[in-house]
Amino acid sequence: MIFSIAINFIGGITVAYFSEKQRKKLSKYTLWVFVAANVLMLVYYKYLNFFVDILDETSFIGHSSIDEILLPIGISFFTFQGLSYLIDVYYEKVNPQKNLVSLALYISMFPQLIAGPIVRYIDVEKQIKKTKHFHWSKFSEGIERLIIGLFKKVIIANQMAFIADFVFNSESSFGMTTYWLGIICYSFQIYFDFSGYSDMAIGLGKMFGYDFLENFRLPYISKSIQEFWRRWHISLSSWFRDYLYIPLGGNRKGGLRTYINLSIVFFVTGFWHGASLNFIVWGLYHGLFLILERLFLGKILEKAPKIVSHIYTLLVIMIGWVLFRANTLKDALHYLDNMFSFTAIDNIEVLQYFSPYFIVVLILAFILSTNIKNFLKSIFFGKYQKTKVLLAFKYSGYILIFIFCLLELGANNYNPFIYFRF
Repeated sequence: MIFSIAINFIGGITVAYFSEKQRKKLSKYTLWVFVAANVLMLVYYKYLNFFVDILDETSFIGHSSIDEILLPIGISFFTFQGLSYLIDVYYEKVNPQKNLVSLALYISMFPQLIAGPIVRYIDVEKQIKKTKHFHWSKFSEGIERLIIGLFKKVIIANQMAFIADFVFNSESSFGMTTYWLGIICYSFQIYFDFSGYSDMAIGLGKMFGYDFLENFRLPYISKSIQEFWRRWHISLSSWFRDYLYIPLGGNRKGGLRTYINLSIVFFVTGFWHGASLNFIVWGLYHGLFLILERLFLGKILEKAPKIVSHIYTLLVIMIGWVLFRANTLKDALHYLDNMFSFTAIDNIEVLQYFSPYFIVVLILAFILSTNIKNFLKSIFFGKYQKTKVLLAFKYSGYILIFIFCLLELGANNYNPFIYFRF
């Protein structure tokens, strides 16, 4: 990370210097050099073992494997932050940061360093320059958001993980119902795990006086895969849109080129998540449905009843999550085969997790991943939500939730965030 800070600090100043001197071509070459330095660092730590393993499997003359390279936590995120800074400096969207400490603060900002959201320099440039003053209202807002995120992770995601891990990691055979239950639980787990982390990052940012952009907007209420990617991991999808899809030509160079660009973007999106064929296939799978929706499927979905569009979208998403979660591509295909098989008998072992507590959490997961929560909020609170009695009730609720989360953390084994691995 120190090396990343150093090369981006030098790169930003150098790229801007040549631009100011009207030497645009030299500025562009300099940009490419520093972009390559960032990308090569990411490739070395994250993908070198993957490429060597492929060589081992395909080489006829043999190839000696290198020692396993440990992945530095957060490298996928702070590398993309550095790249966005350099590119925005080149296009003169931001001024180069000439204070090393300020750029180091941006790249190493701890609330979102480990697992996102990806914060662009253009979104926090003024906030970094501005002298911070303590505001109790913003601090308390940050605490509320932090507790909400903690609740999502510790209470919902961890509880969903018990069944998801049991079904995906078991060597036993189950019936179709159990496999569907496993992927439903994983769908809730990954959403509440990652959106919970994002909420905590946004909350911690507010506590220190920084505003980070939202990273999730109820993705499971989407009526198409295009809409899903406007609601899921927004900081990543918008990053790829602005720094890869649009520079490739976007949709400005005809239909065929648009589909090629989408395929490239979603290949890279999958590969960004991990050095595995599973992630590559998962990315291309989503890219395929985006292309189909542009070709003809989107028009059909617009005319179809909303419930049909929702079912289609959730089905595509959950099948994709099987590719994302399974250990290998072979395991994913085996899981999908069992999801649509009517022959196997359900194994009752999974029922050991069906406690009243789990059922309550499952219902909460459903409510909190849809618009139902806003509907219930308007009914129970409405225009009276800022009265002193309800505010006291609200803050008491946050305190109780926080204590409950701490008790859960103390009672169970450590369960790391899913996105740590990326």
